[in-house]
Amino acid sequence: MKNVERILNIDLPSRQSAFLWGPRKTGKSSYLIKRFPKSIVYDFLKTDLFLEFSKRPWLLREQLLAKDDKILKQPVILDEVQKVPQILDEVHWLIENKSLRFILCGSSARKLKRGKANLLGGRAWRYEMFPFVTAELEDLNLLRILNNGLIPLHYLQNDSRKSLNAYVQDYLKEEVFDEGLTRNIPAFSRFFDAMGYSHGELTNYSNIARECGVDSKTVKEYYQILVDTLLGNMVEPFKRRQERQVISRAAKFYLFDVGVAGEIIKRRIEEERGESFGRAFEHFIFMELAAYNSYEELNFNINFWRTKSGLEVDFVLGGGEVAIEIEGTSRVDNRYLRPLTAFIENYSPRKALVVCNEKEERAHQHIRVMPWRRFLQDLWAGKIIS
Repeated sequence: MKNVERILNIDLPSRQSAFLWGPRKTGKSSYLIKRFPKSIVYDFLKTDLFLEFSKRPWLLREQLLAKDDKILKQPVILDEVQKVPQILDEVHWLIENKSLRFILCGSSARKLKRGKANLLGGRAWRYEMFPFVTAELEDLNLLRILNNGLIPLHYLQNDSRKSLNAYVQDYLKEEVFDEGLTRNIPAFSRFFDAMGYSHGELTNYSNIARECGVDSKTVKEYYQILVDTLLGNMVEPFKRRQERQVISRAAKFYLFDVGVAGEIIKRRIEEERGESFGRAFEHFIFMELAAYNSYEELNFNINFWRTKSGLEVDFVLGGGEVAIEIEGTSRVDNRYLRPLTAFIENYSPRKALVVCNEKEERAHQHIRVMPWRRFLQDLWAGKIIS
């Protein structure tokens, strides 16, 4: 991991602070230590530090004011800051009165928001760290990506199954429970498993609610917990105008990592074909789109388009500017092009693409059929959308 140069670039001017959010083990702490080697670091995962500052948050102010001014020219790093929300009042005071800079790092802002913690009123820029992206890696192995996922530790292991299992059991669920985000532990555990099997499909809250033994409102809250803790994203249907043939209510949900999603349902992909491969392949491409959107600070919408007759375009970017169909096949024939053709007739996107496992790029009328490697190269080069 030390040899992987991350794309995220935190470049703070004088007097500017920042939040850095992201799920555990995506590399936030390692990145900050490498990027700001001379910074003072407070890591609240350390029990003694957590207890000390929870009881006496003013110690941060007293300790920092005793430091040499040269040291304080670097931003002060507070890691896992959501564990000590009351310390943000001290941070606020130090920013306003002493012009100190901070990088506030954590896995979730939900606890801070629920506890009405001081989020600094716009005084800190917001950054997000994702798992590895293909632009950071060499010698890409698609099956390794889909099975291991792109969380740095998991991706770099030859066999990540034990690590993935520990991550799902000991972090994903326990993080939610330990942070007090839900009190009904058995119901949330059932939801987590049910969510895994409906992952990447139209979200049916009523069906999942029946499996979990709770109501639909609670299921929606569970999904919102995952979104707020940066463990996943809701993708809403594309809608430019009212149309009778377009399903406009149900959204799709994607977890933040394809390996984690596979571990929940005990999926293991042995070859680059089949339904499981196709679903994981689509998820992988979504992860790249989401990370590119965030790192490049473009903020374009990512939607999908689906009609009542079953025609579906997997991703629609920028309000209809780009339409992308993901196909886990090495041979794209005309049946795979029908959804994009229908979308083109309705919305005339600037680009219409099929991302697939074919070896060579080709054009079919207004549709470009692209090998996934070429597509991702073009994406990170700003040639798909910018």
